[in-house]
Parts: sequence; structure tokens; C-alpha cells
Amino acid sequence: MRIEKIMTTPIVSVEMDDTLEKVKEIFDNARFHHILVVESDLLVGVISDKDYYKAISPNINTLAETTHDAASLNKKVHQIMSRKPVTLSSDNDAYDAIDVFKKNDISCIPVVDKARRPVGIISWRDTLKIIA
Repeated sequence: MRIEKIMTTPIVSVEMDDTLEKVKEIFDNARFHHILVVESDLLVGVISDKDYYKAISPNINTLAETTHDAASLNKKVHQIMSRKPVTLSSDNDAYDAIDVFKKNDISCIPVVDKARRPVGIISWRDTLKIIA
């Protein structure tokens, strides 16, 4: 089965100089765990929800939140993103994705075209659907 059959589209992306406030809005309003980072429409990185939660104050959105805590949302995406992510193309086989997950400590694989523009994303959860 080709990846294009199981990848998630459309993608959600941010730019390197966007703040974590924008990332927060996306994660608060969506049901996924990864955001692709683009520059001039080309993939340059990935932010997982784990990356995000490590980078912000644990007091965000609590009664204990201070101005200093809120300032953690002013960090830029490029400060916390994973750079040079492992990618696949939409014509790769889904089992190629399983091999990539086995060989790398990652939880998503961006799917890109020949110019390195993101066209989709596949998570390890998506590969479970193949096996089931």
C-alpha cells in the first residue's frame, strides 16, 4: 500500500519565526500531535506536542501562571523544532514507513514532494492501521 493512501492531509504548518503562542492555538484546537515547520514552502523541521510541552512553563493556563510563565509562549518555533526530519515521498510503500519508524526514534514522518514541499504526514498510529 502506498503512503498516499494512509497519510494525513492537508498538513498544518508554521514558520520558523512564529511563536509558541501560535503553536499553542493549533494544539489547543486540533486533534493531532505534530506540526510541520516550513520556510518558503519547504520543509525545515517538525514540532511535536512533546517538544512544545517541554518548552513552555507548566503553569500556562493555571491559576499559578505569572507574566514570566506567559513569556515562554514568546519563544520562536526554530528554538524548539527538530531539524532535518526524516521524510518519505507519497509513492513510497507504507512498509517503508514502518522501517523508518523502527530505525529512528521518531513519532511522525513528513511526506514531501521532489522539491521538499510537504504534502502529508504519517504517524506511527497510521502504520498500525496497516497492520490491523
